[in-house]
Amino acid sequence: MEDEIQNFIKVWIFVIASLIYCYFIVSKIPKGFLRLLALLPVFYIFTILPLNLYSFHLGAPTAFYLTWLGNSKLLLFSFNHGPLSSSSSSLSRSDPPKSLLFFISLACLPIKIKQNRSPKSSQNHTKPQKNKILQNPSSQNIKIKQNPSLKSSQNLGKPRNINFFKNRFFVLALKALLLALVIRIYDYREHLNPNIILALYCCHLYLGAEITLAVSGALARALLGQDLEPQFDEPYLSASLQEFWGRRWNLMVTSILRSTVYDPVRRISTPVLGKTWARLSGVFLTFVVSGLMHELLYYYMSRVDPTWEVTWFFVLHGICMILEVLVKKILTDRCQLQPWVSRPLTIGFVAVTGFWLFFPQLLRNGVDRKAISEYGLLVEFVRNKMRL
Repeated sequence: MEDEIQNFIKVWIFVIASLIYCYFIVSKIPKGFLRLLALLPVFYIFTILPLNLYSFHLGAPTAFYLTWLGNSKLLLFSFNHGPLSSSSSSLSRSDPPKSLLFFISLACLPIKIKQNRSPKSSQNHTKPQKNKILQNPSSQNIKIKQNPSLKSSQNLGKPRNINFFKNRFFVLALKALLLALVIRIYDYREHLNPNIILALYCCHLYLGAEITLAVSGALARALLGQDLEPQFDEPYLSASLQEFWGRRWNLMVTSILRSTVYDPVRRISTPVLGKTWARLSGVFLTFVVSGLMHELLYYYMSRVDPTWEVTWFFVLHGICMILEVLVKKILTDRCQLQPWVSRPLTIGFVAVTGFWLFFPQLLRNGVDRKAISEYGLLVEFVRNKMRL
């Protein structure tokens, strides 16, 4: 465990050094092909660095932050788009150290600064970032749907903000306790039905992902002193696949995929396919890319050649989401399921298809048992360090 932590520190030293190079040197290169060329070594470094980590809880988040989010943000940066472009220029003149801190934090952490809307800023910028891939088709246009929970902070008073963070901390603490309970139940897995174990894995995946991203967000909030947009929004309340993937589940990934896949595909294909089919094509390719990136993450976790099941999981969900959009557009408001019906159907579909296609690669290669065993190793490591 100690060797793994040392490797972890070395990996992130290389990450910070690479991002300093991006900030001071690459940012001075004109946007476009030349800047992209200058970033190629960083893409390579970010791709191979996770191979130095073998534990699940250090390796998997590092691979996700660097190879997916980090490389995607740098790809946007090469064309002067995305959060890194604004962070490298907005503060560079007034406060260079703070601007560098912003740049490094935004590049390697799964965070997105919450924008304060104002009439002037709304005129000078594109429409607010939207965290949903598709809008309800009953509006006759299939658009990116905005997260309604991300309202402008202008109307929020300070006491209400304090209560919000207190409530959020309480909910996060409760979820941490639930995760600890799930981990404890694994001690009795030999006596449990395999389907119950898979259901526990679903809970573990959600709780572990939200807590990990929340801890990263808390670190960034402490460093930057900025309000951040939430990474999850209670996905178990989703009443449709559109709502689950676009507005509630892992919103940082949704935002990145929209900027790097959905928007370019839609712009390129609109003259050929028309607006509706261009948007649907963008949705489908977004899910395909997500599947391929999950295959890469699975390789980092298992070091076994891909079998493409997780890719088919996302392809299936992309197809089903497109069908959902088309059906809703045809029916409009004539046939709507009540939330008490649509929510269990949505979560049930995600869980069943996850049992079928998402988890098998991990289970076959023992990633689940490896992850569970690391909790005991971590406790033992802390005890030894504290000499208990």
